[in-house]
Amino acid sequence: MAETSHWTGSEKYLCDPELAQAFHMARTLGMPLLIEGEPGTGKTELPLQYASDLQLDLFTYPVGSKSNVEQFVARFDHVKYLRDSQIEILNAQREEKGLDSKLSTGGRDTENLGDYVAKGPAAKAYLSKNSVLLIDEIDKAPREFPNDLLYALSHRKFIMPESGEEVSASEENMPAIVITSNREQELPTAFKGRCIYHYIHFPDKEVMGQIIEKHHPNIEDKIVNTAIDMFYHLRTLGLERAPTTREILNWLKYIKDVKPKEAVEKIERLDGIGALIKTQTDMERVNRVIHSHTLGSQGGFSTN
Repeated sequence: MAETSHWTGSEKYLCDPELAQAFHMARTLGMPLLIEGEPGTGKTELPLQYASDLQLDLFTYPVGSKSNVEQFVARFDHVKYLRDSQIEILNAQREEKGLDSKLSTGGRDTENLGDYVAKGPAAKAYLSKNSVLLIDEIDKAPREFPNDLLYALSHRKFIMPESGEEVSASEENMPAIVITSNREQELPTAFKGRCIYHYIHFPDKEVMGQIIEKHHPNIEDKIVNTAIDMFYHLRTLGLERAPTTREILNWLKYIKDVKPKEAVEKIERLDGIGALIKTQTDMERVNRVIHSHTLGSQGGFSTN
């Protein structure tokens, strides 16, 4: 049986109840969990933290513009097969000449095509009991990639190239599959139909405080509250790329080791703003707001 406990998070990961329920449902039904939401909401961290917390094997596939099912499932190494075939011919010729020494194929046998199949993360996950498989940012893939996964998701099996070997898992023994998307493009309806769906909303201030507590438990409240206020002010400015959870955590990691009063002053001056702002246009916009005192009356940016 697959691991289907109702996982609600770990020491380092805050899993909201709705996400925990969706994740539990997906594992119980042997279906992938498709998580959408803006960057920095913890989509990728869910399977990473789950696997780490329960000490399960983790297999990851970061999707890109050239991703295909062969990379994801398995590929046949034609070059290695051809080389070994030539070695076998040479060894036969050496034997005819009475030579005892043989060239090595590394234990591979050209009669066994499975020796030349290089399994990808999907095949490895299906063969590893209670494993976790992360398909990260599937919206970056070519349109045919999610469509090509429909058969495998529907039948819970892959057919290895050339060898014809079948790698399958029952509904009860499916790996925990998490698929993330930033919604850069819409996924096929049929593909979504094979998944349990969940959308992660960006955390509010209260939840953000809880997330920070998990990662930086010893920071004083004054520092955290000031950082959160500043962070959410930045997110209201209509930036090209609003700062994310990961970025406020990095910012606090940079600031947290100085004295509290100095830390608050650093936050108000936006020291280390490069941890939060990632484009030149956004940097210029924030600097204009600071210099124009736009947020000064709201307890926002300090202009000292």
